[in-house]
Order: sequence, then structure tokens, then C-alpha cells
Amino acid sequence: MTNPDSDTAAPAVELVPLDRAECLSLLLKSGVGRVVFTDAAMPAAHPVNYVLDGEEILFRTAEGRTLTATNQAVVAFEIDQLDPVTRTGWSVLGVGQAYEVTDLDRLAALDGRAPVAWAPARTPHLIAVPLQRLTGRRLRPIADAEPRR
Repeated sequence: MTNPDSDTAAPAVELVPLDRAECLSLLLKSGVGRVVFTDAAMPAAHPVNYVLDGEEILFRTAEGRTLTATNQAVVAFEIDQLDPVTRTGWSVLGVGQAYEVTDLDRLAALDGRAPVAWAPARTPHLIAVPLQRLTGRRLRPIADAEPRR
């Protein structure tokens, strides 16, 4: 693997903000992200598999600290795809007040679409994060630019 911090010339890239529609499109293409929350007054980030339902992220969690720390709390949800060799890629960050989905009609409507837990015996709770704030950025090559040194 090439070291992205070596002395070789790196491609010139620019940082471009993504609009909400592109952020949602990228969220649809992935299936694993990180939920970021406060746990015992400290930042925590856990990888989760998820689905996008409208403009809400849905993931499963078990009884315990993650459920306690995320339910009714403001959390962040982040996905990215980065190439360290070309120094290109994108990142999407959503923020919202998470809540546990307990409404039986909604749970029935989500049947078959909600994320399937990777450890099914341990993740009975379905958490939703409404994407009240959604931002993203893309690192893309600059056309006709000289490589950076």
C-alpha cells in the first residue's frame, strides 16, 4: 500500500460541500456508519449497520449503555468513503435527536426494511435518528491542476 504521506507528489484536490440531496443519496448507497454520542460525559462512536427511511437513519442496539446514551439524546451519524492514495472521497454527517421506535404501526410498516442485526439476539431495539442537520463534503481532483508536493 502506498503511504499517502510520502514525499511523492499528491494529486491536487478541492473540498466541495454536498447538498442535502447528494448526502441522502450517499446514505442510501452505504449500509454501515458510525453513531456518535455522549457516554458518561465522554464522546463515543460505535459502528452500526443501518437503513435510511425517508430522512431518518435506523439502526438496532441492545439493552445497555448505547441504548441509554442514544435514546432521546442528540447524536451524530457519520459515513465516509476515502481513498488515501488519491486523497479523494466524501463524508456525510447527520445530526438529530434519536428516539426508540416503539409505535406498533411503524414497526409493522418497517418489517422487512429495518436493518437486520448482525448479532440478532443482542439488538432488539430499533433507534431512529431524524436527520435534522445534514452536511457533507467531497474531496475531488482539481481538473488541470499540478500535483501538490
